[in-house]
Amino acid sequence: MGIPPIVEKYERYYALKTENFYFPSCEGIEQVVVIPAFAERDYLFSTLKYLSLNEPQELKRTLVICVINDRGRGLTSEEDIKNNQETLRLLYGVMKKKISYPLGRKEIEDDLDAIINSPLRLGVIDATSTPLAGVGLARKLGMDRALTLFDYGRKGRKLLLSLDADTHVESNYLTAVRDFMEKNECEAAVVGFSHRSEDNLRLTVGIVAYEIFLRYYVLGLRWAGSPYAFHTVGSTMVCTAEAYVAVRGMSRREAGEDFYFLNKLAKLGTIGRIKETTVHPAARTYVRVPFGTAKKLSLFARNPEELFYLYDPRVFVILKRWLNLVATSREGRGEDILKEARAIEPLMGHFLEMMRFSEVWEKIRKNCASSEPILRHFHFWFDAFKTMKLIRYLSRFSYPPLDMFSALVSFFQKLKEESSYN
Repeated sequence: MGIPPIVEKYERYYALKTENFYFPSCEGIEQVVVIPAFAERDYLFSTLKYLSLNEPQELKRTLVICVINDRGRGLTSEEDIKNNQETLRLLYGVMKKKISYPLGRKEIEDDLDAIINSPLRLGVIDATSTPLAGVGLARKLGMDRALTLFDYGRKGRKLLLSLDADTHVESNYLTAVRDFMEKNECEAAVVGFSHRSEDNLRLTVGIVAYEIFLRYYVLGLRWAGSPYAFHTVGSTMVCTAEAYVAVRGMSRREAGEDFYFLNKLAKLGTIGRIKETTVHPAARTYVRVPFGTAKKLSLFARNPEELFYLYDPRVFVILKRWLNLVATSREGRGEDILKEARAIEPLMGHFLEMMRFSEVWEKIRKNCASSEPILRHFHFWFDAFKTMKLIRYLSRFSYPPLDMFSALVSFFQKLKEESSYN
């Protein structure tokens, strides 16, 4: 069977093309793992080794595409360019099963031996000297290319898995992802994650605090009833080929590409949660993008108090009441709903006015023949990005963050009260 028409259309109008793709064979490929890598020689091969420890039958139908990217001389340091070239040399050697030892790094040599002696199937995209390079572009290059490599004649969903070069996986990673996506109707999902502990106690404390922050935020959204209550970590993302083309692919953003990509996927349907396996990113302070794990940890290194604060639980109470109000007011006028929103919290009323809620609501009502699809269209508009903006707006102007332990005690008390009430 050839490439499906919907994929052909995507390839024609939206896909990024690359000629610098190297692979031995793509026969029988049903899932592709895409790993962007910029100066990751010291991390990538450990990640590939952990992938190689997965079940042989899963490795047989899996292709791992490493996208080595940089902006070229003048925009990238000579050290990073050299790192990328060495990474490419080693990857080509692995694909040919021919490595020149010694490399001067025993751990990398051990990783390479494990990869070479496994059924892991590798592909490489050389995206070095690409002026607009970045993690979003690298993921997109890999995923766009993957669409043309699937064996569409084989039964079963065609899956795109996103990983990072510093992220270790468990030996059941591929099996757990495949089983979940085959048994559930969702088109996209996120895998559980837990950052690796470090020898540096200060860094370990920082990553634990940051994970509490991430999990607290998602728990707050879930409690409030938001359909966007999922983690947005690049190394956890999974989607079907059909879902990928339906949202016109990965964002090219240099940072936050995972957030915006999952935000689009969530508008197709529920984002699943794969709990049967866990990915383990490294805790690193090397900052390449303006936000994310490394940025948070670098701030923590300078100011240890930075990560010991969480959103005031009252912002999630306000969000919950707002979402409940909309859910029970599908027949209502925009101005009437806005009036009730002000009664919940005046500041939220100001925020919704800035977002031109009344105007948007009336357009939604006008375009819906019945009340049934109104809520779905509302959540298309009030998406993960607007939800985050509301939380930050409330936090900035009326409900400042609380110290971590006070926030957690207060939040869990609210959960307990609701449980007792119900």
